[in-house]
Amino acid sequence: MRKFSISLDLKLIVIKHLRSSTIKLFATLFVCALFATTFSLAQNPAPSPARQTASSNDDCECQLTPERHLKNIRQLTFGGENAEAYFSADGGELIFQSKRNSLLCDQIFTMRADGSQTRMVSTGTGRTTCSYFFPNKRRILFSSTHLADKACPPAPDHSRGYVWAIYPSYDIFAANTDGSNVKRLTSTDGYDAEATISTDGRKIVFTSMRDGDLDIYTMNASGRNVRRLTSELGYDGGAFFSADGKRIVYRAYHPRTPEQIKRYREKLGENLIEPNIFEIWTMNADGSNKRQVTNLGAASFAPYFFPDGRRIIFASNKHDSKGRNFDLYIVNTDGTNLERVTFNETFDGFPMFSPDGKKLVFASNRNQKARGETNVFIADWVE
Repeated sequence: MRKFSISLDLKLIVIKHLRSSTIKLFATLFVCALFATTFSLAQNPAPSPARQTASSNDDCECQLTPERHLKNIRQLTFGGENAEAYFSADGGELIFQSKRNSLLCDQIFTMRADGSQTRMVSTGTGRTTCSYFFPNKRRILFSSTHLADKACPPAPDHSRGYVWAIYPSYDIFAANTDGSNVKRLTSTDGYDAEATISTDGRKIVFTSMRDGDLDIYTMNASGRNVRRLTSELGYDGGAFFSADGKRIVYRAYHPRTPEQIKRYREKLGENLIEPNIFEIWTMNADGSNKRQVTNLGAASFAPYFFPDGRRIIFASNKHDSKGRNFDLYIVNTDGTNLERVTFNETFDGFPMFSPDGKKLVFASNRNQKARGETNVFIADWVE
């Protein structure tokens, strides 16, 4: 559900060679013109396994000069729709969602942090989203619609604007890391998804429609002791714990005017939301001390704490008046010192730090070989 995509055109101005009798001068000019034209992901055939290795980065134009915080950017997936990649507790593996090969909608995959040993770990039926490793790396977490129907649920109608589908058939599941021993953790009516886990493995935070609105809840790793953390009208979701487990960062949209409230409720009645404006918020792990971090009036989403908990990295279309270009930003938890991290003129999103803070994984349309292609990238983080 939580995907964005932008198409990409590249223009390459080729090298001019100037020669004289005594001097050979090579002048090279490389200019990239990037144009965003669409806000949805398009399926592309998956590449052969040989391309899904680190050696395939030889022709990757991944690094942009202003991106001073990122070094040694490496592309880990090649082709199709790949997003929401999250590290295991030891930083050695990634879990992500992907639509590739003959898949008609997203399934959950794992791979090594170098892009090798990719395998599907979800059931292969229904639609899946929002996967995560348990800290012990023996279990995984994801949401799926497969119990309601083995077929993919219908995609939302974008003819009246861009919307996200809030499928009522989504439930949260745990499984072994190889996909075996699938256990259902939620069984209430309505949407249950967007689940992540505290670093001690005791608490799961997730978004649910069980009480009639999209709110954030916690539950034990077993699925018991559910507790509601948010109650303000509007969407609250995409939550992650801080490394110490004491705080939660999330995205939110709270309609204010009568017109906004009416439209939000109408769309929610259709199991849809319009992801046009989100702000970044934090709260204590028990739901207290809620604080709005950003006030950008943009679609800011996918927040994640730095390992020390003092800053947040997130994605936003703040610098794109058309709302089609998403970049990564960092900000202090009190909302000060906003800084842009990426400058790719298409989509960069879903950032997550490795537990030691040395690596950043994210999804991007950069270096795409086909329209709408979204891939997973990893980079060294530089302060």
